[in-house]
Amino acid sequence: MTDPFGTAALRSAVLQAWDASPTRFREDANAEGDLRVGGYRDRLLVELVQNAADAADGAGKPGSVWVRLVDGELRVANTGAPLTVAGVESLASLRASAKREGASVGRFGVGFSAVLGVSDDPSIVSSTGGIRFSASATREQAVQRSGVADEVARREGDVPVLRLAWPDDGQPPEGYDSEVRLPLRPGVDATELLAACAEQAADLLLALPSVGEIRVDDQVWRRHDRDGDAVDVDGPDGTRRWVVHRASGNLPESTMAGLAVEEQRHSRWWVCWAVQLDEDGAPVDASGDVLHAPTPTDERVSLPARLLAGVPLEPDRRRVANSRASEAVLVFAAECYPELVSKMDPERRASLVPTPDFPLSDVDEKLRQVVTDRLRVSAWLPSAAGRAVAPHAARVLDFPSAELVKLLTDLVPGLVIAELSEPRFRQRLAALEVTRLGPAEIVEAVTGVQRPASWWYRLYAAVAPIEESDPRARDDFAALPVPLADGRTVTGPRDVLLGADGDDPGALLSTLDISGLRIAAAEASHPLLEKLGAHRAGPGELLDAPPLADAVRRSVADARAGADTGPLVEAVLRLASGVASRDWLGALALPDSEGDHRRADESLLPDAALRTVLDPEFLGGDGPLSVLDAEFAARWPRELLTSVGVLDGFAVHVEESPVEAPEEFADGEQWWHEQETCEQWPPSRISGVRDLDLVAADAWPEALRLLVSEPDTLRALREPGGHASWWIARFATLAGRPPRFWRLEEADELSGLYDPVPDVGLDVEPLRLAGVRQELRVADTDDAADLLARLAERERAVRAGTAVRAHRALADAVACDVVDTDDLEPPRAVRSLSGAVVDAHRAVVLDEPWLLGVLDAPLVVAGGSPDQLDAEALAELLDLPLASEDPAARIEDAGTVQQWRDAARVPAACELLGVPVPAGTVAVHETLTVRVADGERRVHWWVDTDGAVHADHTPDGLGRALAWATGHWPDRFALTALLADPEATTLLR
Repeated sequence: MTDPFGTAALRSAVLQAWDASPTRFREDANAEGDLRVGGYRDRLLVELVQNAADAADGAGKPGSVWVRLVDGELRVANTGAPLTVAGVESLASLRASAKREGASVGRFGVGFSAVLGVSDDPSIVSSTGGIRFSASATREQAVQRSGVADEVARREGDVPVLRLAWPDDGQPPEGYDSEVRLPLRPGVDATELLAACAEQAADLLLALPSVGEIRVDDQVWRRHDRDGDAVDVDGPDGTRRWVVHRASGNLPESTMAGLAVEEQRHSRWWVCWAVQLDEDGAPVDASGDVLHAPTPTDERVSLPARLLAGVPLEPDRRRVANSRASEAVLVFAAECYPELVSKMDPERRASLVPTPDFPLSDVDEKLRQVVTDRLRVSAWLPSAAGRAVAPHAARVLDFPSAELVKLLTDLVPGLVIAELSEPRFRQRLAALEVTRLGPAEIVEAVTGVQRPASWWYRLYAAVAPIEESDPRARDDFAALPVPLADGRTVTGPRDVLLGADGDDPGALLSTLDISGLRIAAAEASHPLLEKLGAHRAGPGELLDAPPLADAVRRSVADARAGADTGPLVEAVLRLASGVASRDWLGALALPDSEGDHRRADESLLPDAALRTVLDPEFLGGDGPLSVLDAEFAARWPRELLTSVGVLDGFAVHVEESPVEAPEEFADGEQWWHEQETCEQWPPSRISGVRDLDLVAADAWPEALRLLVSEPDTLRALREPGGHASWWIARFATLAGRPPRFWRLEEADELSGLYDPVPDVGLDVEPLRLAGVRQELRVADTDDAADLLARLAERERAVRAGTAVRAHRALADAVACDVVDTDDLEPPRAVRSLSGAVVDAHRAVVLDEPWLLGVLDAPLVVAGGSPDQLDAEALAELLDLPLASEDPAARIEDAGTVQQWRDAARVPAACELLGVPVPAGTVAVHETLTVRVADGERRVHWWVDTDGAVHADHTPDGLGRALAWATGHWPDRFALTALLADPEATTLLR
């Protein structure tokens, strides 16, 4: 058998070395054992594919690897440069490598020792020849050496397998240049071994770019490079896509010190960052992976991407060597990381930012620190403007909103795309100290900018979800600028008026110079503004705007000062159409027929019904009212003009929660003063009719017809104690006299006191509402003075009953403080009980009914019984004494005293009327007489000053005394009849 690689010489040299120094044998055996159970444990396929990559580099084309099982052997074939003498020397040396400067991967050339984990008899066949290694053959050679034999025995037959090589026959499979053949050691599970190889295939194609294909049995993985930035690995389970970034260079000579001589020849560094993409193109988080050099190490890395780097390793290839060169390569790798990130789709880049966490290793700590520092200052974040921006200069919204990002792109330098506002990126961007923009910062960014109204609407729509989800944001958004219809932009929506239902009410007022009136531009009127303090502005809301009301109140003065108030009038009238009127609209300046301007509520329609009853001297000029310009009046609907206060008929003025008489009420202070004596005064609401004092004296019948024809004025006339009826009754004129001077024709009880009203063409209702009397009532002091004068007029034929009721009304008015006696002169003559008029100095006021029997009847002013008349009030009004003030009358006969219950027929009479029998006594007399100054007077009943009740023995006397004692004076006549005839029950029907 030929020996193309000179293996005989190699074996001879090794054996001579062992002979010369058995220690060398022990060192070789130990070194191989360390590699087998240490650095190359479980790295079989990794090391063989790495050697295949070196072979592919040597051939200058992508390599292919085929892994299979043949007759109990694991065979790994590869393409590329075939086995060489130098390669064989490297394989048999354990400590030397045939790889020189420029090799793409691997440094030591000792990775082949990984085969010892599964085989004791590995071999390599190549197109240039083959070699084999054998544990048994090596042991046979070793024991023939006396010095070495002892070492073999001491090691119980353990020998270094890869030190002695023999030539071997065989050829690699067709299409391949070399093949490693590994007869499997007993106990090695071939199926499991193949499965492990299949599992590693895809990652190896990524780590070793010189290898383009790996086959494991009948499964195939292929690598496809795309534009140098992406790698696809196609396999049985689909395609794995990777984004990669590679870089290389030469290490400074100063960093090589301290490395082994073999290492110092390899000053070129290389790195490859790779991130796998899922089927949606999103990066697969690689945190928890290990550093690949290019094959896996034990250095755990927490970065989201995989790092493959030509970093110096310790001899076991598990750990990074502690050297300046290692540190330099790691720094170079970290500085390249932003370039990998930049190759990702913009919206995916932030996924590659390492999240704050504890490092997984010393290597990881170094990488994380430098990667984070470089990411912070490198321009890789995708900005909304289309340029990459460094995180330290970037701004990110605190909430995802693509629309908001579009709106703010040209206002916020460095604003990044909306996708980066999603919560999943918050922690990563915070690690890079990217400035976040919350509601306050958004408001600050848009403050002072000029944009179309539609732009502001889009802004409000974009921030509305933020305001809804975060209650705290409302306070910040309350300072958002708002474009107004007049072109201005104000800060904050508060007090801004918004359009309603798509209308543009601002167009009516936007051209007016009304200080303080803020109407949002129609195209900017978003519902968010209403939530932030703006108000919906239909016509009614616009009318309620205080600045507009102030402008209307000033309009007459402005018009008379020369200002053009036409646009204001136009706008206000259009807004007022179809909405409820406002009191202040009456202040709107309208042109009158004399070329001046008057308040609307001081203007009459040219054909107003009210105009026919007003005194002409009050119209125009300096008068309180004027006639509206006819041409102006013709332009607007009659109903609209009257709704803003223009007069057609009488106007009603309403006052809520009044504290004094409104100035619109004629003689209002006098009316208010008179009403203050009423209960619950002032009321919560009063209403009255304006301009009553402007009616012509002879026009009151027509004015009354006008007043009762309108519901509002009719209601005001009917208001109890209201001003309208009060004033008309006193100051209006019917047939030359105030209405209360007259009585209604059917008011017979007033006959003699008041004259019937003349025929003025009015029905009873308007006459009654005007104050024409229909009952005897004293409404005020003037009423009392008038009634006293009428009672004292001798020519008036006043019936006794009418006089009694008149005195009763007067007494009630004094008692209820309706009449102030201090404001009245006592009458010189009074009406007596008989109806005759007598001088006041001869009269007294009857206050006790039993006194009537001892007084001269013609000289008594009668007021009825005690329960019907406040005699003291009447005496005060008339300035007369009370009858009871004369103590001269007395009873000298004590009579027969008995209990009321024992008095004849009293209990029966009381029972029939349902009246309790009195508890006291009564003194009964056969004949009851009272002594007075001029002698004795016979009476039917009497009550002593001490309250003792006396009665003569007659039904009349006893009945009156019983009625008084029971407090049922109105029943005196019924009691008298029952006492006279107990069977007279017809009285009870």
